[in-house]
Amino acid sequence: MSLHFKLEPTLLIILVLLCSIEISFVRSIDGNIFLILVGLCYLFLNRVHLRKIIWLLIISTPLAFGTWSSFWLFGTGNHFMNASIYTTRLYAYLILGAVITLTESPRALLMNLHVRFNLSNTFVYGILAALNLLEQVKHQIKIIQYAAQLRGIKYHLWSPQLYLKTILSANYWANDLTNAMHSHGFSEGYPRTEVEKQSWPLLQIGLLIIIFLLFNSVLFLS
Repeated sequence: MSLHFKLEPTLLIILVLLCSIEISFVRSIDGNIFLILVGLCYLFLNRVHLRKIIWLLIISTPLAFGTWSSFWLFGTGNHFMNASIYTTRLYAYLILGAVITLTESPRALLMNLHVRFNLSNTFVYGILAALNLLEQVKHQIKIIQYAAQLRGIKYHLWSPQLYLKTILSANYWANDLTNAMHSHGFSEGYPRTEVEKQSWPLLQIGLLIIIFLLFNSVLFLS
């Protein structure tokens, strides 16, 4: 049986934010590599498909090359050191972002933040409703493009008219969405049935503290 270990989304976000802030101010190749390795281990433990990780790295390669060449060719001081620091930092940010986006669904993330930090119901369910409309937005863009082609007009992805028409369509959806939420008993500012709060997972908190201390030890030693 393959290994599988998932952290609570709120704790994961806290750790990612703390580590991201630290590497923003601390110039450490070892610290960046430590975060990359820990992040990759977590992705593999959560059985994230290897193809997704490889595509993520391939897509970011031009950015990494641009960062490296900029500091190598036009930087000041130790060119190799600066290029290595900022390139590994880019990959560290990339992997930390993937740790959240590839292992947690938006619904699970928002609902967990709602339970732990008492986020507004209006905010949480509004974001979820907007995310659920993404597929309809893509479909509407295709319809607008096809309708324009019938009139001999071609809308490209960078055409402002395309997005103006999409925004106008979304405005109609907003009214329909509001009516739908009210019909399901959602009223802004009124109490709702909530999931019973559970105690914080002490084992996970302890593990994250250990990882954070190890990360800071690497920063200190480097």
